[in-house]
Amino acid sequence: MAKNRVITVQGIPVTVSYEDIDDFICITDIAAAKSDNSRAADVIRNWLRNRSTLEFLSTWEEIYNPNFKVFESEHFKKEAGLVTFTPSVSEWVEKTNAVGLYVKRGKYGGTFAHKDIAFEFASAISPVFKLYLIKEFQRLKEAENDLQKLEWDAKRFLSKNNYLIQTDAVKNYLIPVCNYREDLQWLPYAEEADLLNVALFGFTAKAWRGANPELAKKSNVRDYATINELTVLSNLESHNAQMIREGMDKKDRFEALKEIAEYQLRVLNEAEKINNRIEEQ
Repeated sequence: MAKNRVITVQGIPVTVSYEDIDDFICITDIAAAKSDNSRAADVIRNWLRNRSTLEFLSTWEEIYNPNFKVFESEHFKKEAGLVTFTPSVSEWVEKTNAVGLYVKRGKYGGTFAHKDIAFEFASAISPVFKLYLIKEFQRLKEAENDLQKLEWDAKRFLSKNNYLIQTDAVKNYLIPVCNYREDLQWLPYAEEADLLNVALFGFTAKAWRGANPELAKKSNVRDYATINELTVLSNLESHNAQMIREGMDKKDRFEALKEIAEYQLRVLNEAEKINNRIEEQ
């Protein structure tokens, strides 16, 4: 998972950073909803001066941080509201040993807050902005969960099918000659597994065994699939099960599975190429 991600909330880019304990959101970015970045520090200071803010921060720390210095936090609360009271986040963290806020220095730095605290800060900026922030944050987490599910499905399938470590020699299997995607004579008699095989690989398991008799003695076509192919195959199993429940006939299911396989495999392969180019830079 990426260390930093950026979500856009009402046109404002907001950085989300995954730390050891949870997601932290840049409240310096959130402050931009109320003022320009040059005044973001002042907005945060004013928020920190408020007694209700300090009560919230103290309570959060007492719940989640066993090393929080409660006694020191009381000094902050007593001075809340005074004209001379202008605390900084760094001062709060240093004196109370707080973990819910931290300051990151540098060009892409800012003040980051645990998501619970960041949502509270957003309330002080704008209740409407807070709602959109929560919505975009949830969208981010759903996308991450979908990606994690894809990775988990692939790993589960690899383990289940005793995936072989591929060498150049192992990959040299023969591809059956017949075009099974166009010539559908096999379809009426095919088992469900072969619907998936042809939709993804372009041939049946029997055809692969016939073309690769020696390899077929100890393995099957799925043992030689790529990670991306196995990921798509796992998704096809779910789609096929749903279409069976909906009563779709075999031919319609095959056409739908073929389209899904082509689309998903293309997306995954393109993403892999992009990642490889980024890593090479």
